[in-house]
Amino acid sequence: MKIRLLSTALLAGLALAQVASAQDFDDRWYLTGTVGMNIQDNDRGTRNAPFAGVGLGKFISPNWSLDGELNYQNPNNDDNQNLNWSQYGVSLDLRRHFLTEGRNWNPYALMGLGYQRSEEEFDAFPNPNSPGEREDGNLAAKVGIGLQGDLGRVGLRTELAYRADFDDSSVSAPSEDWFGDVLASVGIIIPLGPEPTAPVAPAPVAPSCADSDSDGDGVNDCDDKCPGSQAGQTIGPDGCPVPVSIDLKGVNFDFDKSTLRPDAVAILNEAIEILKRYPELRVEVAGHTDSKGTDAYNQALSERRARAVYDYLTSNGIDAGRLVGPVGYGESRPIAPNTNDDGSDNPEGRARNRRTELNVQN
Repeated sequence: MKIRLLSTALLAGLALAQVASAQDFDDRWYLTGTVGMNIQDNDRGTRNAPFAGVGLGKFISPNWSLDGELNYQNPNNDDNQNLNWSQYGVSLDLRRHFLTEGRNWNPYALMGLGYQRSEEEFDAFPNPNSPGEREDGNLAAKVGIGLQGDLGRVGLRTELAYRADFDDSSVSAPSEDWFGDVLASVGIIIPLGPEPTAPVAPAPVAPSCADSDSDGDGVNDCDDKCPGSQAGQTIGPDGCPVPVSIDLKGVNFDFDKSTLRPDAVAILNEAIEILKRYPELRVEVAGHTDSKGTDAYNQALSERRARAVYDYLTSNGIDAGRLVGPVGYGESRPIAPNTNDDGSDNPEGRARNRRTELNVQN
């Protein structure tokens, strides 16, 4: 009968292990105080009695708690209530809590091992030293189920457990090897220390200028020397707009010539510095003429002029892979009138048209 009852209690505890959910993990130590009724095994020959316990425990994970507990009970003998029978012990109890977010009362399953010591008086008449006394300690095991609730600053437990006391030297029941008691109890849980608080999120870190691009030009704010650039502009690595056409103003040619004049070298050197400042820039080297001469002749002349500039750039450190051309446009793209309104020659306009340009391609 007792073995069947122990098996039933074990199965009841294990059955609850199929339900689990997570909750915040409070790992503070806590004190426990317990009172209840010890329903004694009938074979022991004692009456049911109240018991009390105190303990110390903590949650070792979000769903598991471990308690150490001292217990005491003092039942009366059935046959002679003047004979003392008391028991005290210690146990280590592991509880599996089945927590659900937002639910105040949550079930748990219990299993434990401990040590129970019995002090039993017995009638030794006609021995003059009667009553005799037996003192003995034994292993004990416990299984059970319960409910635990949160009352704010303290918690509350209600519990039903079955304890097997492996006492094989009882005077009242010498043929028994162990006894099974049912423990019905209610207990209080008192956490120690301040209540844990949710971790404080670190203050947001202001983005570094290296991670910001306020004007969206593709250059971070640390390196952007022109933070107000507009959409659609060609932007260099310093964040400043790059002219779409680098007009080599001053790099003009004598009539019918493609040879660089000495005064053009300084202008070309400035263009070289611009290209070195923007190493990702690709440009078209374009040559132009005025309207004097045939179209075919002017086309060939513009190509020779573009070639003269192209060769100067490449010989002064500009990679040819960054240059498109040289390309000649002949007289097709004037920037000034070659003749006046009355049809007469315009020498100044034609001089401006005899030019080269660097046209940005990216």
